[in-house]
Amino acid sequence: MTDAKTLQLELDQLPDPLAIPAWTRSRGRAPLDLTIRPPGSKSLTNRALLLAAMAPGTSSIHHPLLDADDARRMISAVEALGARVEHGDAKLRITGVVGPWTAPAGTTIDLHHSGTATRFITGAAALAGGPITITGSARIQQRPIDELTDALAQLGCSIESHGTPGCPPITVTPAAIPPTEHPVIEIGKTRSSQYISALLLIGTRLASGITLRLTGEITSASYIRMTLDQLDSIGVRVQATDDLSVLRVHPGLQPFSVDIEPDASTATYWWAAGALLPEATVRVEGIGVPGTDSALRPSLQGDARFPDLLEQMGCTITTRTDRAGAGTASTSCRAHGALRGILCDMSSMPDAVMTLAAVASFARGTTVIRGVRTLRDKECDRVRALVTELARIGVRVEEDLGGDPDSLSITPPEGGVDTRRGVEPVVFETYDDHRIAMAMALIALRRPNCSIVDPACVAKSEGGFWKTLARFYE
Repeated sequence: MTDAKTLQLELDQLPDPLAIPAWTRSRGRAPLDLTIRPPGSKSLTNRALLLAAMAPGTSSIHHPLLDADDARRMISAVEALGARVEHGDAKLRITGVVGPWTAPAGTTIDLHHSGTATRFITGAAALAGGPITITGSARIQQRPIDELTDALAQLGCSIESHGTPGCPPITVTPAAIPPTEHPVIEIGKTRSSQYISALLLIGTRLASGITLRLTGEITSASYIRMTLDQLDSIGVRVQATDDLSVLRVHPGLQPFSVDIEPDASTATYWWAAGALLPEATVRVEGIGVPGTDSALRPSLQGDARFPDLLEQMGCTITTRTDRAGAGTASTSCRAHGALRGILCDMSSMPDAVMTLAAVASFARGTTVIRGVRTLRDKECDRVRALVTELARIGVRVEEDLGGDPDSLSITPPEGGVDTRRGVEPVVFETYDDHRIAMAMALIALRRPNCSIVDPACVAKSEGGFWKTLARFYE
């Protein structure tokens, strides 16, 4: 079994597979009480990067996510388009491009594994002076993007596919004459809300803005609201119906300064650890949880509501506020007796489904989750990954409940997951998916003799994940 100190190694030095020690509380030691501040939000950082690149003058992004491949790919992409990025102490200064992007016609931008950056930069290519080719990893080249490119075609762009139809690599050729009248684009049910966000972001640079009419079921509404709220926070005029069926962004993007809040998706793993470890309290600092009395404004991130689900499962959730200093509010999770299965809808926080699945594996009874259909088009088919990986510890995951592809259930084995010290070793596959790796790490905290393949894949969103996990053993 790997010593916990191994978790403190740099990503390229970690053994593969990585054995995770089961957590135990030493006799006589005080209960674990740990405070963690995750790095900046990946979703908010990537949106802010593109907005700053499109804004005239110089904008400042404070506390962005930097130790993640997704963010680094986005920074490289806006630089390739012509923006200038300067790195400071926990800050980025970005000088935007006035007029069309200055990238030479025919530029190719490789976004590697980053789905968010791929969607946002594909949209941004509509603002270029000539053709831009967007490509990525083998998995990105399997992830459809046609719903976004169809919308760009309505803006006069020409789209050329170079591989699987509707997937990257694609070349976007902007309209010869950009639209001068206010464009109104109708969009049906989508696989990803990022298509909608990409269009809203570039709407700030279109001569008369943009209106989107969403005629189908809204996908991941919380992420669309995040985009609208972030635009509003930097002074862009936005309008939206309560049900998000009509969205309008007005032109007039100006230089801005924004402070990126900690990443709520990463925070879910630490709150979940508090739910799984006996007599442990794990608090996350710096995220204003919606519906609580906090010194911070409510989070823009849907995953900030994850503690509500843990509370339904029987945990004690506590929010502390230090009104003397902004940014010191924290929300903690502590298990209180046996966890219980719940019925929930996670369409507003799909990235946290894997986290909840890990917790549900140690609950009593079955947990039923709705809002999972978007998980099939992520870094891997996350539904199938959960079915396969949780079966290794005797947990049954059933998908398409009653023929509904938007649902799944999680049922622990009768008598619970075997947590005896000598239990048979298991090795979890991660499918080059950071969220699968981090969720399986939660399993390993409780279930001895677990190892994780390709632990370095967490670099996509949180390069410091294993070092933070090491703190649980100090």
